[in-house]
Amino acid sequence: MTKTFAPPKDHGEKTKESWPEVKGWPATQAAQTIAHERPDVAVEVLPPGSYVIPGYNGKRVRVHIDDSGNVSEIPKIG
Repeated sequence: MTKTFAPPKDHGEKTKESWPEVKGWPATQAAQTIAHERPDVAVEVLPPGSYVIPGYNGKRVRVHIDDSGNVSEIPKIG
């Protein structure tokens, strides 16, 4: 017997996929905000020059920071 699962109901709310408002914020504050808004994803804070394996992962948000520890790019799912 095959079971199928329906996707969660959309109650008119769009799931957040990017956080332009945190660009320039301290890394810790940005990571906490993202984790609070999307507890279903892993937040990775990456210092300048970090090597990352390319590829999309819908359960990940990468937060790139500058030498001062502030977010340097808009974090997004992937």
